[in-house]
Parts: sequence; structure tokens; C-alpha cells
Amino acid sequence: MKKLFTPAFVLSLCSLLFLAGCTASQIQQAVDAASGTMNTGRPLTQTEVASGLRQALSQGINKGATQAAQTDGFYKNSLIRIPFPPDVQRVENTLRQIGLGSQVDKFILTLNRGAEDAAKSAAPIFLNAIKQLTFQDVWNILRGEKDAATQFLKRTTTSQLTAAFRPVMKQSLDKVNATKYYTDIVTRYNQIPLVQKVNPDLEAYATQKAIDGLFTLVAQEEANIRENPVARTTELLRRVFGAQ
Repeated sequence: MKKLFTPAFVLSLCSLLFLAGCTASQIQQAVDAASGTMNTGRPLTQTEVASGLRQALSQGINKGATQAAQTDGFYKNSLIRIPFPPDVQRVENTLRQIGLGSQVDKFILTLNRGAEDAAKSAAPIFLNAIKQLTFQDVWNILRGEKDAATQFLKRTTTSQLTAAFRPVMKQSLDKVNATKYYTDIVTRYNQIPLVQKVNPDLEAYATQKAIDGLFTLVAQEEANIRENPVARTTELLRRVFGAQ
């Protein structure tokens, strides 16, 4: 099969690493990784590189989705915790001022519980997108930023995730009573004299925030695999991402 890395590419890589201030040892490691000779003595093929990237993406997705779907996966993670909808922030502030803070807190908890429950359906959608990766996609991701794979998944799965998540999110919100708490909160607020009435789409908001949170976790795991050799759990991952 066609070899992925040419001598010209390796030379360019050396030049870039030298300019970046890498040590001779680090440069040699990168050259070995690029030529695919580490551990096997033969170049990596396009198929192997694509398989390695799919492994990395699958690992990141499964870990991120599992983390998000755990109890407190959203609620106690400050990076992805879903707050009160910002377009009705005045509702939260007003209700806290009139002594209904505990009701607001309960709603926020159930909102995140709904996202945690819905996250269980994320992995299959992500994994289906990985199967559609072309070699050009693989090449762009490997040469891209530390979240290049995550950005690819955003482009290719957001519409599917939104369509799949919304009914799941509705069921999850109903199951944990988030919808009821929200309806009660909005109803109480709208009864306050002289306030501007509100009735935002809770399902749309929760769905988008849950998807954003999942992508945040996947991006973290992608960066970890790229930067941390210990995170590369298979021989193929170590070869593709340059670990010894």
C-alpha cells in the first residue's frame, strides 16, 4: 500500500521541530513516529493511520460520553454544568430575591440530571461519524490543532445529535421532573406584577447545552491522547501519535 510519509515530509517536520526549540531526542522521536519505524521497522500505511485515528476518536468519545452520563457528570463538572437559561436570568434573580432560591436550585439540579441521562445515547451517533472518515479527513485531523478531531465531529454530527437528543432530552427532563419545576418557576415569575412574561424553549436550551458539554469532554480526551503517551492505550495509537 502507499506509504503515508515521504522523506520530504520528514525533512519538513525536522525543520519545524528545530524552529520550535525541540531537543535532538525529541526530534528523533518525532521523525521515528512520522516514518512509522518505531517498534515495527516499517512505515505506517494510510490504512493504519486511519485506523489509529479512529481508535483515538472512539476512545475519546466513549470516555467522554461515559463521564457525562454518570451521576453528577454534568452537575459537578464546572466546565459543562448547565446553568439557568441565560435569556431568562432575571427570572432566577427575581425568584431568589422573593425566597424561592431552593426551587431554582432544584430545577438546575434536575436540568443537569436530564443531560446526564440523555448523554447515554451520544456515543453511537459519534461512532457512526467516525466510520465515514475519509483519508483526507484523517490527514487534516492529524495535522490540525489539538481539537481538530472534535471540530470534525461538531461539523458532522451536531445536526444528528440535536435531532436524536431532543426527544431523549424531553423524556429525561420529564423523568427527573425538571420540566415540572421549570413550569412552576416560570408560572410563579409570570404572576409577579409588572414583569416581562417569559416562556423560553427549555428542551432546545437543554439539548444544546448537553451537546456542548459532550464536545468539551471529547476535546479534553483528544488533547490528552495527543499530548500524553500514557493515554495511548494500544500499540497502533502509540505508533500513530508518536510514543515510544
